[in-house]
Amino acid sequence: QVQLVESEGGLVQPGGSLRLSCAASRSFGSIDTMGWHRQAPGKERELVATITSDGTTAYASSVKGRFTISRDNAKNTVYLQMNSMKPEDTAVYYCNAHVVLHLVPYNYREVWGQGTLVTVSS
Repeated sequence: QVQLVESEGGLVQPGGSLRLSCAASRSFGSIDTMGWHRQAPGKERELVATITSDGTTAYASSVKGRFTISRDNAKNTVYLQMNSMKPEDTAVYYCNAHVVLHLVPYNYREVWGQGTLVTVSS
């Protein structure tokens, strides 16, 4: 079973930067798409960014130009570089991964990290 372990979040000033990481401690299968979600206080969980196994990325409009998702397949790790942070970025951030079960038809098991709190405040 794949286990995802996230790095610690923290307090960041508006305009500041923070880098999150999420590592699969052990993988028993191929990992396809990985991504980051977040849930702000009183709001629904939303998708932040995704990255496929070949490096194709996608971002929520609210973070485009500010956040960058990347991955190191050798380390089974996904990163989220957050720049020019805003108070509205305050949320619990969760990483996730799709563990491939079948290719035809395509099927996967979704695994989630434990979540880490990021607070943007002066």
